[in-house]
Amino acid sequence: MSNTATFEKPTSTSPGATGPAPGVVAAKARRQRLLIWLGVAVIAGALVYGAYVLLFGGKTVSTDNAYVGAEVAQVTPLIAGPVAKVLVRETEMVKAGQPLVVLDDADARIAVEQARAALGQAERKVQGFGANDTALAGQVSARDADIVRAKADLDRARTDLDRRQALAASGAVSGDELTNAKNKFTEAQAALAQAQANRAAAAGNREANRVLIAGVSLDQNPEVAAARARLDAAQLMLDRTVLRAPHDGIISKKQVEVGQQVAVGAPLMSIVPATEAYVDANFKEVQLAKVRPGQTATLTSDLYGSKVKFHGRVRGLSGGTGSAFSLIPAQNASGNWIKVVQRLPVRIDLDPKELAEHPLRVGLSMKASVDIAGAN
Repeated sequence: MSNTATFEKPTSTSPGATGPAPGVVAAKARRQRLLIWLGVAVIAGALVYGAYVLLFGGKTVSTDNAYVGAEVAQVTPLIAGPVAKVLVRETEMVKAGQPLVVLDDADARIAVEQARAALGQAERKVQGFGANDTALAGQVSARDADIVRAKADLDRARTDLDRRQALAASGAVSGDELTNAKNKFTEAQAALAQAQANRAAAAGNREANRVLIAGVSLDQNPEVAAARARLDAAQLMLDRTVLRAPHDGIISKKQVEVGQQVAVGAPLMSIVPATEAYVDANFKEVQLAKVRPGQTATLTSDLYGSKVKFHGRVRGLSGGTGSAFSLIPAQNASGNWIKVVQRLPVRIDLDPKELAEHPLRVGLSMKASVDIAGAN
């Protein structure tokens, strides 16, 4: 028998065998599951994005180069004068028709009183025309009576002259009597002519007076109407000493103080409407092919964040880019020209109800998205 010892290799089932720990196996399985779920999430996201692009892609154009604007009203005086009162302060909210500035009105009040007195004089003058018509009518009647008397005298003078001429042939009437009769007849003719001329003058005076009052009432008489117009003009100047707000808004750029002498047209302050704002969205020229007036738009403001959305409609596109309307337009004819994508302002009107709930201020930044679905 051989003395050499033989040993057998232990198997994995033997108590001394080694292998992966159970915790390592569980961690590996967990990583595999996470990778599978991550892959599923990536695929789902890609599918969702693809569906969005397929359904909505290319149906909106957006820009964050947009700013709030408004039709700012300039408050300027229509008459010159010293400032007596300033009734508002910077940033104050005012209503349409609210007094803002009061100018010294002493001169305007005097002008109103003078115009009112002139109107009274004109009314009394026209009333006098009516009274004159009655008096002139009496003068015409008196001239008619003078004509009747002159005709009677002429008839008597003619009869007397005819009688004496008939007797003159027989020598019964002297030459002096015949001459006197002829003179009386001539005087009677002249008296009748004078009476008729006086009557014509009286009738002419009455007609001239009646022209001044005929066909119109006292208020419609030209002299009274002219005097009333002068009174209205003086009252208008007095009313213009009080400068009022043209519409609701916020006082801005106030530059007027009590005692200041202001000139006609001098800017005193601005009123910015808080509920009538619009947005000028500067889109790139490559985005404008399908933008049309009337399309709906959705906007957000940096002031309120993305939770507050404003809605509006495209009013129209500007007639030129900002660079074209700049003070010194760019000249691209030089040899070092580099093409730059231009932007064109698109004006968007906002919903007044939304502006009332979330007021905006001129110059605030906005993000705008215009729905171009259905545009040709």
